[in-house]
Amino acid sequence: MIPKIWKKGIGSDEKLPFTEHLDELRHRLIIIVIGIGVAFAVSYGFSQQILLFLQRPMPTQLVFIAPTEAFFVNLKAAFFAAVFLSTPLILFQVWKFVAPGLYAHERRYSFPFLIISTILFVVGGLFAYFVILPLTLRFLIAQGSELWQPNITLSNYLSFAMRIILVAGLIFEFPVLMYFLTKIGVVTPAFLIKNRKYAFLAAFVVAAVLTPPDVFSQVLLALPLYLLFEVSIFVAKRVAAASNDTDGQGNG
Repeated sequence: MIPKIWKKGIGSDEKLPFTEHLDELRHRLIIIVIGIGVAFAVSYGFSQQILLFLQRPMPTQLVFIAPTEAFFVNLKAAFFAAVFLSTPLILFQVWKFVAPGLYAHERRYSFPFLIISTILFVVGGLFAYFVILPLTLRFLIAQGSELWQPNITLSNYLSFAMRIILVAGLIFEFPVLMYFLTKIGVVTPAFLIKNRKYAFLAAFVVAAVLTPPDVFSQVLLALPLYLLFEVSIFVAKRVAAASNDTDGQGNG
């Protein structure tokens, strides 16, 4: 039996009961799980190449200490690649789920939303891979390498690298998050502008925690983080202005 919400079609202006929203959420989650599963099946055949790519920022040789560790690390690498490759699908399903709450003219931005969100996520991941990981790893390993020989396992390193890359990708989605929060009235441009100095401070605090204690490395990480906040202010202003225009037309 086809759920009612599919018959109505996402994007219709008809309001849906809460149970049908849950049905739609389940439908979107099923699509995401299937997409990740297909990507995982493809990625597993390239798990060794994925591992070699991910371990390049590591300045020391990696080891494994259990007979099954290499096998499970290959599975973990394939799953990480599957999630990364499925990002466009995941973002598109998120958009389709929230689309009924938007105006008709806003739903036309689904393709730009998909492109921009994917680009931001990939840029965040690449920034973590080429900038954050090398700086962080060199700093952390240097803390003990003069006294002890680092023997970092494949599993520990892969978990660390994946966490950094995925978190960076999500952080770079901050402007998209601000779009939705501004749209529903949780955040306003005035609020973001008022807290600009705190965002600037937070960017340098995060950079100080993640990078070696030198000014160049901290600035290299802090500036892109703060730039994301400025982009978010710009997005919030555009959303607020568009909402005011829409309200004005409706009142007129």
